[in-house]
Amino acid sequence: MEIEFEIQGNTFSKSTENPFNLDTKRLVEEFKKYISERNIHMEDIDLEGLISRMIKGVFGCEEGCPADAKRLVAEGYDGFKLEYIEGGILKAEYDMGNSGILSVKVFPDF
Repeated sequence: MEIEFEIQGNTFSKSTENPFNLDTKRLVEEFKKYISERNIHMEDIDLEGLISRMIKGVFGCEEGCPADAKRLVAEGYDGFKLEYIEGGILKAEYDMGNSGILSVKVFPDF
């Protein structure tokens, strides 16, 4: 699985073999450090919760619950605009005002 963040033309991505063992807190901290080095300031957005929900939407859960990306898109998440893209890709966008649009994508390995 790969997770990709993009804002103002700056792309940050990470891959993991097992999406259920991903340290989302560390991932978000790394992303925030990456964009702060480019003088982009992050609002208080629940990226950890978003990523967890996106992983469940694409992969289901470790206990075997089914993936349901389309339901997540229909329900939305905390101010993010969600979109299901053919091939199992889940995309979320958040308008950060003057900082631009933050895009988060989860790509499956299959």
